[in-house]
Amino acid sequence: MNPYQSLPARSFWRSAVAEPDPLAIDDLWTPAFEIGQDEPVLTAGSCFAAHIGRALLERGMNWYDAEPAPPGLTEEERRARHYGVFSFRTGNIYTAAMLRQWLSWAFGRTTQPTEAWLEDCRYHDPCRPSVEPGGHASAEEMLAARAQTLAAIREAVTEAGCLVFTLGLTEAWRDRADGTVLPSCPGTVRGTFDPDRHVFHQFTFEEVRRDLTEAVALAREANPRLRVLLTVSPHPLTATATGGHALTANTYSKSLLRTVAGQLSQELDDVDYFPSYELITGLPFRSRFYAPNLREVTPEGVDFVMRHFMAGLSRPAAGPRPAADPRPVRTGAPAAEPKGVDTCDDAVLDYYRPR
Repeated sequence: MNPYQSLPARSFWRSAVAEPDPLAIDDLWTPAFEIGQDEPVLTAGSCFAAHIGRALLERGMNWYDAEPAPPGLTEEERRARHYGVFSFRTGNIYTAAMLRQWLSWAFGRTTQPTEAWLEDCRYHDPCRPSVEPGGHASAEEMLAARAQTLAAIREAVTEAGCLVFTLGLTEAWRDRADGTVLPSCPGTVRGTFDPDRHVFHQFTFEEVRRDLTEAVALAREANPRLRVLLTVSPHPLTATATGGHALTANTYSKSLLRTVAGQLSQELDDVDYFPSYELITGLPFRSRFYAPNLREVTPEGVDFVMRHFMAGLSRPAAGPRPAADPRPVRTGAPAAEPKGVDTCDDAVLDYYRPR
C-alpha cells in the first residue's frame, strides 16, 4: 500500500486534465467556507475583479456596491468614472501593498498623501488617476471625493461577509517622497514622471505575503467575521519595467502571486483561494479564452470561470480529509513504461489512478 492508491481521479494528471474534454474538467475548487446567496460580497483588485463583480450580480448573489453612481449618469459615464466596477471607487488595486495602503488610510492607521496633479486646469488624484477622467475643480474637491471612497471602504468592509481580492502584479511605482505606492507610473495615465522621485519596485514573495497578511488583519479588526477569497488575475502584464522579456516577467509575477495566495490560504483561517488563473491559463484550454491580443479574457472565458465558481459554492465547504477510496486498489509493482513514452520517475504514479 502507498498513499497514491487511495487518491481520487481528480488528483491524477491523466484522468483529471489530459483525458477529459477541457470544458468538462471540474471539481477544481471545494470552498473552505460557505458564501450565502444573500451575503454581501466585496470585489476589489486588478482588472479581472471587475468581471467577477458583474458575474456575481447577474447570478443573483449580493454583490456589495458601496459607492453607487449618482442619478442621471449614462451607463457609459458610470463606467468611465468607475462606478459599478469594483465595490468602491479605488480604481484597479494591482498589488497587495496597494490594498494594505487603502485599508490603512480608510481606518486611520496611516496618513494619506494630499498632493494633486494639475493638468489643463483640472486636478487629478495620483492614487486613482483614471477614476475621474475629467478631473476636479480643486485639490480640495479631489480630496473630498477620495474621502467618500475611504468612507465607502469602511462601510463595506465592516458590513460584508466576504472579500474577493484579485492579485494582479508584483511590479509597481513608488513615490520616494512619502513611500506611496502608485497604481501606475506617473507620465502614463496622468502626471509627470520624475526619475529622482518616482522609483520602480519589484515586490518579493516576502513583501507580498507581508502586505497581504497585514491587509487581512486590518480588515478583520473592523470586521472579525470577514472571510477572504483570493484569486490571481489571468490577464498578463501589458509591459514590464524590468527591461526583461514580457513573457518571463509575467511568469515570475503570476507564479509569485499564486504562491502567496496558496500560502495564505493554508496559514490563515477563513482565507481561501479560487483558481480563476488556472481556469484561463491552464494547458488543456490552449489559450481558447483569450482575445487575439492574448491578454484580454473573452466573455466565454469569464462565463467559464464563473460556472466553476457557482458550482463550487453548491458543494459543501471543505471538512476533514475524506476517507480512503473504497474501490479496489492496485497492488504490486507497476509495469515499466515503454521506452520513449515518459522517462520521469514520477510517471509511475499514473499506475495508481482509479480505473
